[in-house]
Amino acid sequence: MALSLAVSPCPNDTFVFHALAHGLVPGAPPVDLTFADVDVTNTAALDGAFDLVKVSYAALPWLLDDYELLPCGGALGRGCGPLVLTRDRTDLNGATVAVPGDRTTAYLLFRLWAADQRPARIEVVPFHQIMPGVADGRFDAGLVIHEARFTYPRYGLNALVDLGEWWERDTGLPIPLGAILAKRGTVDPAAATEWIRESLRHGWRDTAASQKFILANAQEMEPAVVRQHIELYVNEFTLDLGKDGLAAADALLGRAAAAGLTPAVPSFL
Repeated sequence: MALSLAVSPCPNDTFVFHALAHGLVPGAPPVDLTFADVDVTNTAALDGAFDLVKVSYAALPWLLDDYELLPCGGALGRGCGPLVLTRDRTDLNGATVAVPGDRTTAYLLFRLWAADQRPARIEVVPFHQIMPGVADGRFDAGLVIHEARFTYPRYGLNALVDLGEWWERDTGLPIPLGAILAKRGTVDPAAATEWIRESLRHGWRDTAASQKFILANAQEMEPAVVRQHIELYVNEFTLDLGKDGLAAADALLGRAAAAGLTPAVPSFL
């Protein structure tokens, strides 16, 4: 029976899961792969739609009854945080802000950072519409992630804040962006952890093997941007969250619960 897996088409996910999705991991079951934006998987996971699924850390408080956090495969790191972009604003009071999803880690970080500001309206829009929308004045500001940190100057935009820098300065911890979850009672988490780690190791051993798959799903990203994306988001935390990765998840969700933004969850440590 095939294992249902849902990840984003972003280069870090396609790099990590290429071998698993293509039957190149010894002992792993066949995989039924679905590509979806993380805001979609955050919602689909509420219904237990997938055996393994990539979601935002911010969505975990609503998912941990049915899913278990795996210690690998996700996106954490330093210097890789979401950005708040504007044309020329120096604050967000009275602003209309475009965001890529209301249960994303990016939006949760934004809410923690912007606690003393008063945006007039938040609009959830598809990610690819955010930078053009800020550039042409439809939005006063936009919250962006992933490859946008490499491309936003092309739109004539400025970074009002790098939420990753803000987070790291305040906590000393990496920023927890995307998590891999295994469905309880359906997937053996220890086995799934080894499948994903071997898939990642396969990618590191033979970087050329996955290039066609990565580029085909990279939403017209230039090869140089794809390379930067993978180098930034596929790192030691992808192989093993470790103590710092788990502490980062605790800090994010602990602060969110204390601020009344999410339900409380038990510590991961």
